[in-house]
Amino acid sequence: MKNTVILNSAKLDFDNKLDFSSLSNLTTVTKYDASSNDEILERVQGQHIVITKEMPVGRDLISKFPSSVELICEAGTGFNNIDIAAAKEKNIAVCNVPSYSTEAVAQLVITFILNQSSSLIQQQRMLQEKNFDNFTKYLQVPHFELQGKTLGVIGAGSIGKEVIKIALTLGMNILVYSRTSKPWGEDRVQFVSLEELLTQSDFVSIHCPLTPETRHLINKDKLKQMKPTAFLINTSRGPIIHEIDLVEALQQGIIAGAALDVQDPEPPALDNPLFFMDNVILTPHIGWRRLESRQRLIGLMAENIESFIQGKPLNIVNGVL
Repeated sequence: MKNTVILNSAKLDFDNKLDFSSLSNLTTVTKYDASSNDEILERVQGQHIVITKEMPVGRDLISKFPSSVELICEAGTGFNNIDIAAAKEKNIAVCNVPSYSTEAVAQLVITFILNQSSSLIQQQRMLQEKNFDNFTKYLQVPHFELQGKTLGVIGAGSIGKEVIKIALTLGMNILVYSRTSKPWGEDRVQFVSLEELLTQSDFVSIHCPLTPETRHLINKDKLKQMKPTAFLINTSRGPIIHEIDLVEALQQGIIAGAALDVQDPEPPALDNPLFFMDNVILTPHIGWRRLESRQRLIGLMAENIESFIQGKPLNIVNGVL
């Protein structure tokens, strides 16, 4: 039987509610809540499969992995934390789990949009400050309907497509910027250039992977192309946005606000200005963390590993088969 080590299981099972039996039925599983770099090298000895969750696994580490390691399984969609080229050089396959949290992340995006359209966060902050002007005077904050508004979606993968599907039911018009432009079969969905998307959208939601090409894709120049009434949403990866440029744009009113489930770095420094801005919704990368999503992730990882053991690998991202 193959040996599997989970190097930072607490990232997944922070509430001790997950069932790992689908993995333990396939392999001998050893779990560690967290692992330092030195501990990683010790703990992968004699292991065939290594499971990580958003843990940096760079070239220096991978180059020292023992020959027993055959597969690194990233417990999530993004795999930019793993040096996949270094793994390939060691003939170690790397796989991800691309679809476990599609609905959950899309629901968070829509939650952000609904909150921003009704200024719900600002209203609750006013109440916490014992400011009751919304009740005793006219409404003090923006409040608008979503039907007829334009949502720009950067990246039309599984999550982007789910966001589009829900947004269409809300009556929104959709602009999409993507490497591929497949007909949607809906007049309210159009594939456009990034510039057109930014200049015309009332909301811009990011759903592309972090690559050298997408790092700081949204920077000062791109933010200036957005409407001053527009909102930026990021549930993908923090470094896709140049955070310093975003802070300046928010402070100067270049855009109306932002909702960020991911930051650069994570967690943000506790003095990060984003924590203290009235026009920002900040969440600690929770899009994937719903109980159902995490349990689904365990099951899909088990499918990846079972297929790999059977010589029919799934979701390999570095070409090692």
